[in-house]
Amino acid sequence: MRPADDLQRIRPAVDRVVGSYGLEVFDLQLRREAIGWVLRVTIDRPAPRDERGDVTVEDLARAIGIEDCQQVSHDLSAVLDVEEAIDRQYTLEVSSPGVDRPLRGPDDYRRFAGRVAKIVVREALDGQMHFEGRLAGLEAGDVVLEVGPRGKTVHIPLGRIARAKLDVEF
Repeated sequence: MRPADDLQRIRPAVDRVVGSYGLEVFDLQLRREAIGWVLRVTIDRPAPRDERGDVTVEDLARAIGIEDCQQVSHDLSAVLDVEEAIDRQYTLEVSSPGVDRPLRGPDDYRRFAGRVAKIVVREALDGQMHFEGRLAGLEAGDVVLEVGPRGKTVHIPLGRIARAKLDVEF
C-alpha cells in the first residue's frame, strides 16, 4: 500500500489521540528513510483566540513540551497497534514544530506578532527576495514586518510569500 493511503487511513486515529490532549496535528508524514519507515507526527497547541474568536498573540509558556510529546507518543503507539493501522514496521516520532517553526497562514502572523521571522517571497519586492525582522501582525492582507535597527516597516502581501518561519532569538 502507498504511504499516502496509509496516512489517509490512520489520520482519524492520529487526530483523535492528539485531540484528546487539547492539541492539534501540525504535520503528519510517513516516509521511507535510512532506518526504515518513519511515521512523523508534529503536534501543536491550537492558536489562542479572544472572546470574538480572533487569533491573539502567542504566549510562549504554551509551547509544546517533551511531556506532551511523550504522552501522545505513548497513547498513539497503543492505538495504532490495536487498530493494526499500518501494515509494515515503522518508527513513531512525535515532536513539536520547534522554535523555528514554519508560518503557514494569516493566523500564524497574528499569533506570533512580536517574534522575529524570516520570509522569502516569490517575486522581488523593491528588489529584495529575503526579509528578516520582527512580526508586527497583518494589515489589509499584508504581513507587517519591522526590519533593520531602526524598525523600518515593510508590508509583504500574503500571496507573494513563498515560505516563512520563525527565527531563533537568543
